[in-house]
Order: sequence, then structure tokens, then C-alpha cells
Amino acid sequence: MTGTMNRRPDEQHSVGELVGQATEQLSELVRQEVRLAKQELTEKGRRAGRGGGLLGAAGAVAYVGLMALSATGAAALSLVLPVWAAALIVTAVLFVVAAVLAKTGRAQLGRATPPMPAEALDSVRADVDEIKERAHR
Repeated sequence: MTGTMNRRPDEQHSVGELVGQATEQLSELVRQEVRLAKQELTEKGRRAGRGGGLLGAAGAVAYVGLMALSATGAAALSLVLPVWAAALIVTAVLFVVAAVLAKTGRAQLGRATPPMPAEALDSVRADVDEIKERAHR
């Protein structure tokens, strides 16, 4: 009986067989890494979608609440000031709050990292390092 399946473990393989095995293993490794990256990005996308939807709903409710609070503040100030002055003060406060929020949001966006499959990239780096190390032996 001849062939690679019937060889004893201590027998030497030809260079062609070793290259074929290495190519096959490398192809499988790349496919696994791609699957891992897809899975990781899919999960991150789902979480981002849910989070974005909830933040949008919270923003809409907060907007309605802020309008009601603004009207309440203007009504309360109008008891001691003319109505136009009370409305002007409430408007100025709202613009100051908006400016602070915009500046903070812009800073957060500047520090945001691009969505990358970090685990998959770390795994690929480890695989490349292992291949390099074995190639130098």
C-alpha cells in the first residue's frame, strides 16, 4: 500500500506534500479569520443599531420634555419680569446648553475609533507571528 495515508509517522514527506499541506492549512486559517471578522462586525453592527434606535427615541422624548420645561421656566420668570424678558432668558440658557453639548459631542467624535474587528485582527497578527517564527526554524 502506498500513499500518504498509509505512511508511518516517522517517515519523511516530500517537499511537494509539505507545501501542499501548508497551502491547505493557510487557506483554512484565512477562511476562519474571515469568518471571525464577519461574525464580530455583524454583532457590533447589531448592537450599534439597537443603541442608535434607543438613543433616537430618548432624544425625541427629551426634546418634548425640554420644550415643556422651557415653557414652565418662561411662565415662572414672567411672574417677576415682562413675558418677553422671561422668554429671552430661557432661550439664551437653551442656546448655551446646546453649545456645550455640541462641543462635547464634537470632542467625542474626534476620539472615536473606526469600527474594526479587533479580536480578528489580533488573531491574524498572532498567526502571522507564529508563521514567521516557524519559518525561521
